[in-house]
Amino acid sequence: MNKLKYLLQLADNALILGHRISEWTGHGPILEQDIAITNTALDHLGQARSLYQYAAETYNGMSDDEKKDFFSSPVFLNNTQPITEDTLAYLRDSWDFKNVLLVEQPNGDWAYTIARSFFYDHYSVLLYTALKDSKDATIAAVAEKSLKEALYHRRWSSEWVIRLGDGTDESKARMQEAIDERWAFSGELFIASDADTAMLEAGLGVPLAELRTKWMVNVEDIISQATLTMPAKDAWMHEGGKNGTHSEHLGYILAEMQYMQRAYPGMEW
Repeated sequence: MNKLKYLLQLADNALILGHRISEWTGHGPILEQDIAITNTALDHLGQARSLYQYAAETYNGMSDDEKKDFFSSPVFLNNTQPITEDTLAYLRDSWDFKNVLLVEQPNGDWAYTIARSFFYDHYSVLLYTALKDSKDATIAAVAEKSLKEALYHRRWSSEWVIRLGDGTDESKARMQEAIDERWAFSGELFIASDADTAMLEAGLGVPLAELRTKWMVNVEDIISQATLTMPAKDAWMHEGGKNGTHSEHLGYILAEMQYMQRAYPGMEW
């Protein structure tokens, strides 16, 4: 059961961030960056799909007793039929999502969007690098493929932090404000859930404390290059998303994203 929760954490992060970023499609500041951020959204959705496929396979292999109380969304109650990746993406309610609060935060202006991706991208590179050595062959394979995309995402968001931070007075002020505001959501990435702990002990997960140390060094380096001020490392952090406690923003995301599937169940093109 912890394995399934862990897979959902990873998949939900990718799905929700991908959806958030996709909201910029057609609204980017310049055409080149509009295309770049749209492709980034597609990368996240591709990662989510691979993880949801494995999560669905894992769930379908569980006993009826294990399935009984795992989800509390109505569609899963007394359900004995196999589920698919689409079931997990489109038919779960917010309390069954395991994504961190950072990825569900609104886009705001361009600086806020960049800050959110910047923190997550540096995390995902470290995460997928470590998961390549997972004892679970499927997780390792997904991580190896995803790492190539994550490295590009990290470079792209880091370059934007530097460009805005070391730009005009206005761009610097906006980037600093975004870094300061998003910072309070970054810590949850490294707060271990029960699933994180269990997967690490089984040799399938990653040591989040070690990742945080490396992440802090890498993030501080980019913020320094951007001539910005690093937020306090011991600042209070939001948390709860990994356990299904979310902000109101996730409800609006799911209402938009899941509308078609819920309005027309089982619809096929």
